[in-house]
Amino acid sequence: MSKSIIKEVGPLVPSFEAEKVVILFGPSAPAELREISVIHEQEEVADDFIQEGGKFIVGNKEYTVTAVGSAANANFKELGHISIYFQEPDGDILPGAVFVSPSEFPVFNEGEEIKFTK
Repeated sequence: MSKSIIKEVGPLVPSFEAEKVVILFGPSAPAELREISVIHEQEEVADDFIQEGGKFIVGNKEYTVTAVGSAANANFKELGHISIYFQEPDGDILPGAVFVSPSEFPVFNEGEEIKFTK
């Protein structure tokens, strides 16, 4: 399992609802990416915890992971960085992408937990 706490929600995060994508980044996020990212601090991280069929949980919303890019686990563990798509994959999956279902875009709030479980 991986567990993080949301520390900051960039002011432009809600504008990505139409594209159904959110960018997660750890506290070391560059300044130019902070306004479009959900900044979180990892409390618990395991190897290869983001897997197809696993769960992504934010607040009280639960999603099923449907696809995982080849570098998603390494990027998330090292930088806290992945892009989560609330839609089905359409073609090739970017290395740092994670796709989840259902396609309902969640609200991200400071202080809430983000979890990935198997």
